[in-house]
Amino acid sequence: MLKKYFLFGVLLGIISWGNINLFAQSIDDMSFAKVRAPELVGGTSWLNTDKPLSLQALRGKVVLLDFWTYGCVNCIHIIPDLKKLEAKYPNNLVVIGVHSAKFDNEAKTENIRKIILRYEIEHPVVNDADFKIWNSYAVRAWPTRVLIDPKGYIIGQISGEGSYNEIDGAIAKSISESRKKGELNEKPLSLVLEKAKVGNLPLSFPGKVLADEKSNRLFISDSNHNRIVITDLQGKLLQTIGSGEASLKDGNFQTATFNRPQGLALDGENLFVADTENHAIRRVNLQTNQVETLSGDGKQADWRANGGDAKTSRLSTPWDLVKVGSALYIAMAGTHQIWKLDFITNTVAPYAGTGAEARRDGSIDEAAFAQPSGITTDGKKLWIADSESNIIRQIDLQKENVETLAGGDLFDFGDKDGFGDNVRLQHPLGVFAYNGNLLVADTYNHKIKQLDPERQTVKTFLGNGKSGQIDGDKPQFYEPGGLSIANGKLFVADTNNQAIRVVDLQTKQVSTLKIEGLTSPKQIEVTNFSPNLKELKIDAQEIGLGSAISLNLNLTLPNGYHLNKDAPNRFEVMADEKIIKIEKAKGKLDKLPFSIPIQTLQNGETKLQTKFSIYYCRDDNTGECMIKTLSWSIPIKISSSVKNEINLNSIIE
Repeated sequence: MLKKYFLFGVLLGIISWGNINLFAQSIDDMSFAKVRAPELVGGTSWLNTDKPLSLQALRGKVVLLDFWTYGCVNCIHIIPDLKKLEAKYPNNLVVIGVHSAKFDNEAKTENIRKIILRYEIEHPVVNDADFKIWNSYAVRAWPTRVLIDPKGYIIGQISGEGSYNEIDGAIAKSISESRKKGELNEKPLSLVLEKAKVGNLPLSFPGKVLADEKSNRLFISDSNHNRIVITDLQGKLLQTIGSGEASLKDGNFQTATFNRPQGLALDGENLFVADTENHAIRRVNLQTNQVETLSGDGKQADWRANGGDAKTSRLSTPWDLVKVGSALYIAMAGTHQIWKLDFITNTVAPYAGTGAEARRDGSIDEAAFAQPSGITTDGKKLWIADSESNIIRQIDLQKENVETLAGGDLFDFGDKDGFGDNVRLQHPLGVFAYNGNLLVADTYNHKIKQLDPERQTVKTFLGNGKSGQIDGDKPQFYEPGGLSIANGKLFVADTNNQAIRVVDLQTKQVSTLKIEGLTSPKQIEVTNFSPNLKELKIDAQEIGLGSAISLNLNLTLPNGYHLNKDAPNRFEVMADEKIIKIEKAKGKLDKLPFSIPIQTLQNGETKLQTKFSIYYCRDDNTGECMIKTLSWSIPIKISSSVKNEINLNSIIE
């Protein structure tokens, strides 16, 4: 995705990866081209690390800078390659994500933190909101990677997707050369990851939702849990489909696997799934409880893909789909096209769009899209949420032409109601046809908007433009991604709130769907550090000799929150064993208030060290499950006192 307004930097002489032959030379032979990498200054905040990083402090490591923006599908395609490289060179390579945001919404640190959690990114990320690092490296496109050797010199730079083998080879060569010279630091970098600060919830970044009035069922793409959740329209859990593992495997509902599924389409008892990161279309037979792959093999097609046999053709990040007649129409975000899977011929191929990333109307052979991510139909027309160009498109299936109904362009975005080209949206991901209108998930504006396709007028339907999770008649959403309607209710996949929101279309009252009995398929990892640590003070405690003392934790959680008993809440107590005996010094904390028995052995003074890590979640198990670690260092005096308890009191705000 090329940047419209180039931000030229001051760095000159960077070696381009376009000349791959440079990497066949030794690093010594490249001295004529060596340029010192600019320091990483100007970022507004850092994530996945407890402190800002510097290239000076990383001397001895190979450093790979990844310039990205999180709504860009091409940047998303890079993430698996980065993970492979990190796993291959865990002691020698440091990947740093430099997030230089395209959209205003993407420049906010909390939103970047959410995307780090969503895509399970485990390398440091700096928020380059002001493009200072981008400018210093003369970057001109997303994604761009810059490789830096252990002495702090730039090896090369490349923009766009792919080139894993070339980058891998350059890293290996740099490590080998530096090891021979004794310049390599092979001590692993210690990081504090964002995922260690939150707990798992029943839903994890749900992307799309499908409500079926006839069968009274709600289908939810539980995207980060790699499964499909089925409830009734009131939220009663019926079934889950998929083991939770991120892979491509057919089978029954317990053994089949998905990888961040998104769009859903229902035809009788067949549920079709856009299995986004498997680059596949799956069919779920709801009668036999079997999952099969209709198209795609788990590997991403390149931009020149033109389809063919449905079973053997490769796809690229299918994000949404609808069924019309004997065909599925697919919003193929990765190739910026609409594809068609024809069940009669058993073929899949581009239907509309050249593959160029642009706003261009016209015939289906001439038109261009930009990361289409939502699709809906009335059987005669298709409507597309064309997310990167910030517009809503219409395809007439009889005339086979593409028309823009409302919105701006690749770099013309915002939040403005109105008519046609004067409308401004911000990365819309969802669209749903209803009563002659379209409801649009205006994702980065945290709103639901209404579009009249005949008049091409847009008005805000729900939301105030601020991210949040408030129910009632003045609701807030957080990057909603999918919409569906049944029984007079609008169901919203409120992605960053990890929730399904329900809108009464008559009253516009919003509630959060409670799904009783649904649990996360992922185990919460117990970290070896104290996440969100708060050290508290307490006056010296005088207790009796030979007494059985009760150490009590009296904790007040925020209103509307509960202790997540399925999480590894834990405690640890330490003391001088000659003075205080602790029967159980560490273990699971399963209720509040919580008590630990201790026994005093002799007179004297000591300190009792305590630590409690707790997971607490909203009562409806949405939003974010937080972790808090509370630590007290308690001065103890053992004497003839008759006091037999120590109370540790705290309020979590």
